[in-house]
Amino acid sequence: MDYYPVFLKLEGRKCLVIGGGGVAERKVRTLARCGADIYVVSPELTPGLKEMSDTGRIHHRTGFYHPADLEDAFLVFCATDDDGINGAVAADCAARNIAVNVVDNPKRCSFVVPSVVHRGDFKLAVSTGGNSPHLARVIRQDLEILFGPEFEEFTSFLGRVRKQVLQTVSDPEKRRVILNNLVDGETLDMLKQGNLAQAKERVEKCLSS
Repeated sequence: MDYYPVFLKLEGRKCLVIGGGGVAERKVRTLARCGADIYVVSPELTPGLKEMSDTGRIHHRTGFYHPADLEDAFLVFCATDDDGINGAVAADCAARNIAVNVVDNPKRCSFVVPSVVHRGDFKLAVSTGGNSPHLARVIRQDLEILFGPEFEEFTSFLGRVRKQVLQTVSDPEKRRVILNNLVDGETLDMLKQGNLAQAKERVEKCLSS
């Protein structure tokens, strides 16, 4: 079996996290980055999660998991050390066709979470299908060095350029050629070396020509 890689739009979607420990907090903070509507069910919370609950950034129900918690959930993360709860959450999600991730238990997951390099809208995801999360983290760390912070601004810059081309070039084939030639290997090398201004200038020269 293989996994289908996909980036999900979670803004405003109910995402449920079962558990209130350190692992749950990491999941919550990643979901918050995506604008999800986050619900947490746990008897206790880490200080970080408690602060998020107190400030209204997450919804918290004090207590243990109940199937009613799944109502309207789009994604579910189960991050407890109780095998009985983990199994119940996985089974209930399967019965309701809700995507679920049970931390450190790929067999109970309908999806696994990749290790991600975040550079604004530019993202690189690495997955080993749950076989070795550590390997995915090591590769991600290498990629974070190779694809530095410059890629965030450059990606936004390309978005503005693309919008300009779509608005000013009416011929579809000409648009395709222009957009496909805006970035090449030399431009990427400039970015990897931290030369953001030079990379932008090269794109602008390509656009003007």
